[in-house]
Amino acid sequence: MTTGRPPAAHRSGTAPPGIVLVGARGYGLHHRVNIDRLVAAGVCTLTAVVDPTLVTATDDGVPVASDVAAARGHGPVDVVVIAAPIGAHLPLAVAALEAGADVLLEKPPVTTREALATLLDAERRTGRVVQVGFQSLGSGALTAFRDGSLVGSVRSAAAVGTWTRNQAYWDRSAWAGRRRIQGVDVLDGVVTNPLAHAVATALALVGCRRASDVARVEVELYRANDIDGDDTSAVRVTTSAGLEATAALTLCGPSEVLPTVRVRGTEDSAVLHYTADEVTVGGATQTVGRTDLLENLLAHRSSGNDLLVPLGSTGAFVEVLEAVRATEPVRIDHPWVTWEGEGPARRPLVADVEAIVDRAADERALFSEVGAPWAHTRHDEFLQTLRVDGSPVATERDGAAIIASSSPRPYLHPVRTLSGTVLTAHHPADHDWHCGLGVAIPDVEGTNCWGGRTYVHGSGYVWLDDHGRVDVAHSEQHPASASASHGGGGSTQELVWRGHDHTVVLREDRTLTWRGTDTGWELTWSSSFRTPGDAVVHLGGPGSNGRVGAGYGGFFWRFADCTDVVVRTADADGEAAVHGSVAPWVEWSAVFEGAPASVRLEALDHRDPWFVRAAEYPAIGSALAWREPALVHPGVPLVRSFRATITDGTGTGTGTGTGGNTLGR
Repeated sequence: MTTGRPPAAHRSGTAPPGIVLVGARGYGLHHRVNIDRLVAAGVCTLTAVVDPTLVTATDDGVPVASDVAAARGHGPVDVVVIAAPIGAHLPLAVAALEAGADVLLEKPPVTTREALATLLDAERRTGRVVQVGFQSLGSGALTAFRDGSLVGSVRSAAAVGTWTRNQAYWDRSAWAGRRRIQGVDVLDGVVTNPLAHAVATALALVGCRRASDVARVEVELYRANDIDGDDTSAVRVTTSAGLEATAALTLCGPSEVLPTVRVRGTEDSAVLHYTADEVTVGGATQTVGRTDLLENLLAHRSSGNDLLVPLGSTGAFVEVLEAVRATEPVRIDHPWVTWEGEGPARRPLVADVEAIVDRAADERALFSEVGAPWAHTRHDEFLQTLRVDGSPVATERDGAAIIASSSPRPYLHPVRTLSGTVLTAHHPADHDWHCGLGVAIPDVEGTNCWGGRTYVHGSGYVWLDDHGRVDVAHSEQHPASASASHGGGGSTQELVWRGHDHTVVLREDRTLTWRGTDTGWELTWSSSFRTPGDAVVHLGGPGSNGRVGAGYGGFFWRFADCTDVVVRTADADGEAAVHGSVAPWVEWSAVFEGAPASVRLEALDHRDPWFVRAAEYPAIGSALAWREPALVHPGVPLVRSFRATITDGTGTGTGTGTGGNTLGR
């Protein structure tokens, strides 16, 4: 692809182009070594670096600028190399283009179709170009596969990546392993970042470069690490020409193995070791050359050479990212994960993952299709959408997507303000079993219907085969009456709580009603628990089982990531003061991705203590069994009812903040 521009030397003389490096640390160090090589060869000059961690100059005297525009004070800015966090790619690349520079942009270029369209438009407006840093696509092997000299016409390409990453890898930056941060999609996971080259190379080998080349994308995303993103995933792309590109990838293998792409053609098969630029066909291995992408970009400027990885050619990869964005990673259940090392060296190993990845590549299949024992592909059934005056404010799910050790159960997520601010999280990295807004109980006659490890007095939290589930036996929706002043509705559900042996341990009749208010909207929740037989049912948890100050269990709201938290009651402010207190209501005010919102929970028919977490993670709930188990007697339902008022903006009162109390889970 060319822009039709005359070579740069004809536009601005023969002076070597000036390069600005944005991001001098991390992977930027690799770019710096490459730039220094080209500077030594007289191909370019290094004008400045842009990095917020540096002040005036690098150790070897290269000027540090605050941004690309400021770099012009140090010399020409013809090419900008961007090695910044993923979430910053779009604004930095647009700024560089608008400053009149061409761009070498690290992968992934962006994370959404919309962002790609914005960047392509910036290319068109400015007449400049973006080359994307998929270095493997500079390999001479791609040309050999395309011309048919190796295997005939390529029919499929299957990428295989078995790497290992420890906790230090995920701790290296605030965005590592995150899907979204500060309102920006990051999607940092095995598919999109560490093994993105494997995916991009497989796509290129089957001629799938642009978005229009993609007919279908299927993904299965899993995580063993305590991250938001995926670390063990499978991808299958079917092209508009009927070819297949697949990838079976993990960062949870026992050792680091060089990634490969297995290529099948009409005449033969081959293996491309893309990091080493080696191709093996029929047992014979040959080394092929690679063109450096920065050199290629400079040659494009000086001589009009076609770019090897123009921005438009990454459209197919961005379609994969769209599928990743639409699919939430599933936790690999604990029986299939073992842990090695301590502290920064700690890492998970997924059972038999090398063999599973190998089978998926050979069969061009997803993990569930090759019998991975940890593959959980059930999806939540959306029971209904709660609406107020036509606006969606919550979605009711049946919990089918919850893995066994997180205790499947129905819940609400996302819960929103009327303006659309999302207030709930589900399956967060720190506690996979925290699911939006709902009811969960850690101990129902010895069954864990909360999820995760079970608290055992004297032993702490341990994994037990004691997880139950809550099934929806019957559900009815009740629209708001025509005379209601604010649109809303209601629902009733009959729920069956099952033990780890699938026997019925508890029954629940749940009623929800919702309506608009003058300041937001209101949800009323009532759970009426009944015994399944003639015996008393004990509802407990860590508090009733001996853990002081951790009596969680019952109605529970896990908030989305938020800042500036103020939690209070009428008589107490801050986490330490509110936690364990008994009060008619508790209020949580915070800022969610830049939008302030508040939630006030009222206890309607009981005086259970409030459970609060703010410093460790954001959540509030009502502690059903703070110190003693709650008892459900035959013929006498145990009822817990709440009213939640959800408002855009901060609460009406003031508070002193979260305090510093972190009492556990």
